[in-house]
Formats: sequence, structure tokens, C-alpha cells
Amino acid sequence: MTADILGRGFGFPFRLNGAGGIAASAHENKVREGVFIVLSTRPGDRVMRPDFGCNLGSLVFAPNNTATANLARHYVEQALSRWEPRIILDEVIVETDNRLGRLLVHVHYRIRATLKSDNLVYPFYLEQS
Repeated sequence: MTADILGRGFGFPFRLNGAGGIAASAHENKVREGVFIVLSTRPGDRVMRPDFGCNLGSLVFAPNNTATANLARHYVEQALSRWEPRIILDEVIVETDNRLGRLLVHVHYRIRATLKSDNLVYPFYLEQS
């Protein structure tokens, strides 16, 4: 029953499986993909839900400093709290990486239905290459 709450469907990113069919995703992996989708979608990208997503994209070309990292943390916390009800957000840590011109967004969360802890690191590039 808990697995039904977590979801199942096409994998993200969309890809083929080993048999040539569409790759599927389910349960904890589906939640993880949902977190990634929220973070990688800019508000306005979805026509039928223009407010969906995270404002990280507004930070492209911002200076790679503590102020930008703090703003990124705020955007991530705000977006995940609103758009991913399947998780309990424990902590968001944003680390600057000046060598590669990016922020490393560490998201620590628990799956609400099972209380299982998980985390991911989302690299956000401040400079287009």
C-alpha cells in the first residue's frame, strides 16, 4: 500500500530499458526523480502549471559566493516544501565550487510514508559552457 502512495511510471529522464521498451521507475526512485524534476524545472516552463518548479534558474550568471548559495538554499527549500509532498525536508546545504563555476545542492530528506532517509546532490551551474 505504501508503494502505491510513492508512485510508479516512466523513468526520468525518459529512456529505453534493456529490452527496447520504455524504462520504468517506482517507489523511492520515483520520489527521488520527483525531487530532481522540481529542482530542474523553472517556473513558467510548464504551460498548464506556470508556477511549478524552482527559481534556481534565476541565479544563472550570479556570482559564486555565499549570498548566492544562501539564496539557492532558500529557493530549493521553498520549492520542495510546496511541490514534493511525499518528502519531509530535513536539510538543504549548498556548497560553492568556484573551480567549475557551480553550486552543489545537497538535499537531505525522508520519505513521508516510510520515514526512510535519502539524499541527493544536485549540481547547478552558474555559468553556461
